[in-house]
Amino acid sequence: MEWLKALPASGDHLTPRQIVAELDKYIVGQLDAKRSVAIALRNRWRRQQVPEALRDEIAPKNIIMIGPTGVGKTEIARRLAKLAQSPFLKIEASKFTEVGYVGRDVESMVRDLMELAVNLVKAEEREKVQAKAIEAVEERLLDLLLPGRPLSPVAPAAPGAPGAPGAPEGEGDHTREKLRSMLRAGRLEERFVDLEVSQRVTPVVEIFSAAGMEEMEFNLKEMLGNIFPSRTKQRRLKIAEAREILVQEESSRLIDMDKVLEEARRKVEQHGIIFLDEIDKIASRDHTRGPDVSREGVQRDLLPIVEGTTVNTKYGMVRTDHILFIASGAFHMSRPSDLIPEMQGRFPIRVELHSLGPAEFERILTEPENALIKQYQALMETEGIRLTFTPEAVREIASLATRVNERTENIGARRLHTVMEKLLEEISFTAPELRAQEIAITDGYVRERLGSLIEDEDLSRYIL
Repeated sequence: MEWLKALPASGDHLTPRQIVAELDKYIVGQLDAKRSVAIALRNRWRRQQVPEALRDEIAPKNIIMIGPTGVGKTEIARRLAKLAQSPFLKIEASKFTEVGYVGRDVESMVRDLMELAVNLVKAEEREKVQAKAIEAVEERLLDLLLPGRPLSPVAPAAPGAPGAPGAPEGEGDHTREKLRSMLRAGRLEERFVDLEVSQRVTPVVEIFSAAGMEEMEFNLKEMLGNIFPSRTKQRRLKIAEAREILVQEESSRLIDMDKVLEEARRKVEQHGIIFLDEIDKIASRDHTRGPDVSREGVQRDLLPIVEGTTVNTKYGMVRTDHILFIASGAFHMSRPSDLIPEMQGRFPIRVELHSLGPAEFERILTEPENALIKQYQALMETEGIRLTFTPEAVREIASLATRVNERTENIGARRLHTVMEKLLEEISFTAPELRAQEIAITDGYVRERLGSLIEDEDLSRYIL
C-alpha cells in the first residue's frame, strides 16, 4: 500500500483503520478482534502524547481473545507485534507453576522479553554502525595487505619493492590506494591474510539444575566464562572470511551497550507485548481441590505482573506497568468468568473469534500474502513445475476441510495444512523426476485423492 511507504517506522503511528487493513493482508475475517487490537496499539501512541503527569496513570487495556483453535488468535498477536516493531513474546500459560512447585515461574516471561528486546536493539544499532564498521574494516584489511607483508601465501616482498626496505618514498601510499581499489572491486577476495582472532577460554563445567532453573544454570555458566581472560589465536583466512569476522568485531566495538540496554528497557516497559496463550488451562470452575488449587496459584502469581510490578533481570530492573498483555483461550471447559476476579479486572477487553467455514477457507487458501496455495506453488516452482488450482478445486478443498472439522475435531484453518499435504503428496514425491510442466489441480483430482479418506470416518480421523 502506498500510504505505508510514507509512514514512520513504528506501527504505533498507524491509525486503527490502517492497522486493520494491514492485518487483513494475512488474516481472513475476525473483524472484531482486529479492531480491538488496533485500538489497543493506537492507544499506546496516544498515551505518549498526553502530559507526563497523566501518562503514567493510563494503564494498557489488556485483551482476552476467546475462540476455538485455528481461527487466528495467535496470528493476530504475532502480526500486530511485527507491525508495531515491539518486543513480542508468546508463551503458554500452562507452562507456569505456582511458586514452590517445580516448573517455570511467571517472572521468567519478563526476563525472556527483556532478552528479546536487547537482541532487537542490538541488531538495530549494528545496522546503524554497519557503514562505519565496513569503512574501518577496509583500513584494517589494507594494513594486512600492505607491502612489507607477503601479498600472496608464499611470495615475500622483494627488496626495492614498494613498502619494502629501500623502496622509493611515496610508493607505499600509491600501492595502498591501488590495493584499496582492487579490494573494493572484489579482486582480492581469495587472497590469504593472517588474522588474530580472540577466543574466550571457558572451562568445561557440567552444571546440573532442577527443572525450571535453566536460567540460573545459563547465568552461572556465563559468569564462569567471564572470569577467565580471552586469548588470541592467529588464523590464516581468505579476505572474504576475514572481512566477515572483522565487521562483526568492529560493529560490537562501536555499539554502546549502555545505550542498548537503556533503549531495550524503554522498549519493554513502554511497547512490550506478551501473548499469554492457553489462559483457559489455568481457569477452573472448581477451586477447592486437586490441581485446580495450583492453577489458581498461577493466576495469583500472574496478577502482580499484569497489574504492574518490578522484575529483576540480568540487565537490571524492569517495570511491567505498561506492558500490553493479550491472552487467548478456547474456553471449552471453562469461561473467562472462572478466572479469579482480580485477573478478570486486568483484562477489560474481551473479543470472540468465530469458527471458520467453507467461505473463509476459500479466502484463506487464496487471498492472504502468505496463502497456502501460494506457498505450495512456490515450492513446486523450485522443481520447475507450475502448479495451478481451478476455482472449483479450491472450493472442493475448502468444503472437504470443513466436513472433516465437523466430523472429527475442529482445528480450524490448521485442517487446511493436513488436507493440502495429503492432496499434493504424490506430486511432491515425484516432482524431481518430472520434467518442467504445468500441473492443474481440478475438483475431480481433489475428489480422487481425498474422496475415500473423507467418506471413511475412521481413516479421516487418524489421517486428516
